[in-house]
Amino acid sequence: MLSDLSLKELKEYAKDLGLPEYRGSQIFDAIYSGKTLEEISNLPKSVIEQVCKDWPSYKIVKRYDSKDGTKKYIIEFDDAEVVECVLMSYKYGNTLCVSTQVGCRMGCKFCASGLNGLKRNLTSGEMLGQVLLVNKDLGGTVKERKITNIVLMGSGEPLDNYDNVIKFLRLVTSEDGLNISDRNISLSTCGLVPQIHRLAEEGLNITLTISLHAPNDEIRQRTMPIANRYSIKEILDACRNYIDKTKRRVAIEYTLIKNVNDSKACANALISRLKGLLCHVNIIPLNYVKERGLTGTTRKEAYQFVGLLEKGGLSATVRRTMGEDISGACGQLRNSYLGGKA
Repeated sequence: MLSDLSLKELKEYAKDLGLPEYRGSQIFDAIYSGKTLEEISNLPKSVIEQVCKDWPSYKIVKRYDSKDGTKKYIIEFDDAEVVECVLMSYKYGNTLCVSTQVGCRMGCKFCASGLNGLKRNLTSGEMLGQVLLVNKDLGGTVKERKITNIVLMGSGEPLDNYDNVIKFLRLVTSEDGLNISDRNISLSTCGLVPQIHRLAEEGLNITLTISLHAPNDEIRQRTMPIANRYSIKEILDACRNYIDKTKRRVAIEYTLIKNVNDSKACANALISRLKGLLCHVNIIPLNYVKERGLTGTTRKEAYQFVGLLEKGGLSATVRRTMGEDISGACGQLRNSYLGGKA
């Protein structure tokens, strides 16, 4: 698929077809403008016939608008698989939550994305396609884009699709294309330790976000199967290496589950774990997923939990819940669009 290719690679692609190099630039501009083949006016029919088999065929099949301004998009690919991505508007700009896999195999007990397991990885171009389609839907262009920030927190575990995710990050930050600053990109992982160490060597200054959700291994193993492979100590050691290499503060995600990880003892244990680590803790009241049978705390209790963390010397906030009425909030994304319903 042509959206998997950089500008340099598209110029080589054009040359391989016997076309002048500038045709590669025209193809690149058309892809980054989110154009279909029918919308291209500066390529001759003969060229379009040559590239049609490789042209991106992803498309928006449904958009849901939340009362708080959040938008959830259903994106369909050429094999009819779909993912959800979510646009959140803030005072500083628009953040797009991008999916990296169709489904997920991590099996976290509080998340809807893995209910049906992993179907397949997305390519770098399919991740980029989510950004390009939403940017176009908002009236943005390559030079005047409407998306300012990206979070890899949609369906899927980004570091379980490592090579495609890294290629996507190279594409979306390239000065030739959307030129989104890597400092405006966050990547969330449940804690694949070897890949965190690899990421530290990539020269990308993205924000690393750790889905921790527990102060100790015993509680974490109850809700996150990955905890049986990597301990919290191993994850935090990898975070320290990432901080050392990038000089970036990491974010710690902590979803509060009633009577599981929300006690004062849990708060104190979390303080002991994180003290001295260059991090910020995002406290998330659990968003409802009917199949999971877990109960979240109230926002009042979440603020009380944050108060305990702050008293213990940690930087912490309660994350604002957005898009809950369209099932677009944290942990609610799923591969459920079928036959026109989600």
